[in-house]
Amino acid sequence: MNQYAILRRDGFVDGAELEKAAARSTETGEKMAKDIRWLRSYVLGEGDGKLGTLCIYEATSEDAIRKHAKEANLPISEVVPIVNTLVVRPDPS
Repeated sequence: MNQYAILRRDGFVDGAELEKAAARSTETGEKMAKDIRWLRSYVLGEGDGKLGTLCIYEATSEDAIRKHAKEANLPISEVVPIVNTLVVRPDPS
């Protein structure tokens, strides 16, 4: 599998909506487990008060990413393949 960064700009109005989206993503991801795996997400504060996300996934293809988003009713602004990882410091806990 390859890694992808998925940017979802202005996708959510509040934390409750984001939690519902995460639940849909998890449920859909479990059904597509051989094609996609959600690793982590970062919540972004957009300038208009809405929330966006930057999500890191492993997937068999960009098509699998887009299929997952469509089935989970998630927006996608951009999908970017990750070609390498540089770790300066581990993620804070």
